[in-house]
Amino acid sequence: MKRGFLFAGQGSQFVGMGKDFYENFDFAKEMFNKADDIVPDLKKVCFEGPDEVLKETRYTQPGIFVVSAIIDKILKDEKGIKPDAVAGFSLGEYSALYSAGCFDFETGLRLVSIRGEAMSKAGEKNSGAMAAIIGLSDEVVEEVCKDITAKGETVVPVNYNCDGQLVISGTEKGVKESVEILKEKGAKRAVVLKVSGAFHSPLMEPAVDILKEAIEKSDIKVPSIPLYMNATSEKVLDVEKIKELMLKQLISPVLWKQSVRNMIKDGIEEFIELGPGRVLSGFMRNIDRNVKITNIQKFSDL
Repeated sequence: MKRGFLFAGQGSQFVGMGKDFYENFDFAKEMFNKADDIVPDLKKVCFEGPDEVLKETRYTQPGIFVVSAIIDKILKDEKGIKPDAVAGFSLGEYSALYSAGCFDFETGLRLVSIRGEAMSKAGEKNSGAMAAIIGLSDEVVEEVCKDITAKGETVVPVNYNCDGQLVISGTEKGVKESVEILKEKGAKRAVVLKVSGAFHSPLMEPAVDILKEAIEKSDIKVPSIPLYMNATSEKVLDVEKIKELMLKQLISPVLWKQSVRNMIKDGIEEFIELGPGRVLSGFMRNIDRNVKITNIQKFSDL
């Protein structure tokens, strides 16, 4: 049976994440200690919080990456469980890149830290918002976004989570107007999210040059297994294409349900969600109820 690893994105973090792995595996201690050298106090914030500090992008993104990388190593080296393909949701794409052997732990952690800082700066420069739209077809949401954008505000669909659940992103005014219209069109829920920027929208453009410089300085290798990337939902094996899509991801939609369906079409029959939270497992129930998915976020899940 072919197996896929799925890696969680930002928003899945919780205070205490990774502490049980730290206490039970020597290499988890080493990985968290290395992480502290690159992101000071990361271990303390992950283990002790407080929650409002852990939610800061400079801690959230590297923290989730470290925990995901540790679980990936436990499954492969301790349990002998290896993936036949990988994908990661937004930030989780970096965990997937690491799992596929595209770069080492330190390189991934540095890239994630730089990415988080770049996104924060872009959010300060171009203030924006995001909203989750539940209960409408993609086509209805896309059309409303298109109409609002044509009137001078930027708003685009950005997270294709599963059928009937699509996140939009753009200027605060554009998102607010879209939410009101989509409610009128029958959305079960249309909720503005608590985020610090218009992620995956054109408003993140200032982050691209910063991340591009970091990627060009990094040693990125050919993946050892198929890697399905957010911006296209297709498997990618070419290094230059991977670099291109890592940048494109900042300003492009996360084609998540499309990626998972492509993995299933290509023969993946079983999935494991690695990292904090159970968000991707929830999406899977909507994407394809017949596919087996398990979740590993704590030591007790092993």
